[in-house]
Order: sequence, then C-alpha cells, then structure tokens
Amino acid sequence: MSKLIGTDFGNYKDRYKEEVQRAVSFVGQNVDFFTEVKARCLGRICKRYLGPPSCLHALDVGCGVGLTDCFLAGIFGELHGVDINEGVIEKAVLTNPSVYYQVYDGKRLPFADRSMDVIFTICVMHHIAPADWLEMVHEFRRVTRKDGLVIVFEHNPFNPLTRRVVSNCEFDADAVLLKQSAVKRLMQDSGIQVIEGSYILFLPFRGTIFSGLDQILKWLPLGAQYYVVGRKT
Repeated sequence: MSKLIGTDFGNYKDRYKEEVQRAVSFVGQNVDFFTEVKARCLGRICKRYLGPPSCLHALDVGCGVGLTDCFLAGIFGELHGVDINEGVIEKAVLTNPSVYYQVYDGKRLPFADRSMDVIFTICVMHHIAPADWLEMVHEFRRVTRKDGLVIVFEHNPFNPLTRRVVSNCEFDADAVLLKQSAVKRLMQDSGIQVIEGSYILFLPFRGTIFSGLDQILKWLPLGAQYYVVGRKT
C-alpha cells in the first residue's frame, strides 16, 4: 500500500477546505481560485492531446473531498475518483453526486488495464512516501489506455511562497516536495513518454492577462505549481 507520510486525511474531511484556505490566506486569494486554475488547465491539456473531454473517461487519483471535481464533473464524459480514506470519499460523494467514487487500498487501482483515457493526480504525490512513488506511477500506466494521458500536478519546491503555504498547512507538515524533473523521471522509468512540463500560477490573479503570463513563463521554474503530462505509448 502506498504509505501516506504522517497524515490521516479522515481527520480533515469536514475542514479540509478551511485548512487550505488558512494556509493560503496571506496571498489574498480564495482557495477556489487555485483549484479552478488547475481544473481549467487539465481540461485544456486533455482537449489539446485527446480531443473533446466530453468523450473521455477520466480518473482522479487521491481525489480527497472532491474539491477539484466540482469544476470537472461537467467536463468529462465520465469522471471517477479514488482515495484511501472512506471518510473523505463519503464527503466527495455528497459534494459531487455525478462522479463515480470508490475507496481503494492505495496500491492497486480498482480498474481494469487500459480502461481510462486520462489519469490525473493533483498535489497528492508529496503526501506519499518516496519509496512508493514509482509503484504509484506504474499503476497509473497500467490503467491508462494506449495513447492516453497521465497528468501530475504538484507544488513547486523552488517557489518561496509555495514553501510558506506548505509550512503553514497542518497536513503538509511531513510533505516531501518533488521537483518537476523528478516527476518526469518517474514517468520515464515507468515507460510513459513525457510530452509536456509547465510551471503555472506565477501570480494569484484572475484574468486573461495573468493566464497568458503563465503561458509565456511556463518554462521558468518559479511558478507556484507545475504539471507534467505523459502519454502511454
């Protein structure tokens, strides 16, 4: 079983969003802003490489209480979510009744080989013991169909504000932040072709100017977070 580092998220199921909001409050932005940016980014990635998301089956690994899925439930043809904690899954079901949620053992995803078009995980891997990272990505590959996508979003350890957020958050106390290069290497070692890696959230503001800035600076390792996109060949 993939081992969580010192955190039982069941203890936060009723105050997860509030705890994240407390950690990011110094930025002056609501937590929904950061969640929605990643959800929109995910939708664009899928459309760019696979076509209309409405035709795709997607899986959110480590879905937690379903905050991101609030913005994705109407985008994908079918959206699934898994987490190892029964309490957070119960909360996610109530929040997003159109999403198919399951509890799983943290080791083997409860899906057949090549059954998903897209597998994504958002700020989850830094909660997993490093010794289990490669096994986790192997499992992503197993469940992804040929030419499907594996997408990992993570905190950028080079960004000082990100490090401050992590240090302010109760359930990030033992987090092990991954560099973008580490995620790319994990995908490559699992036989997944890396096709994109970008930094995002350079400034915490809404608007086309600021989203455009992310596109211009996506190569610069100073964004608050990043994503890596891999294709199963």
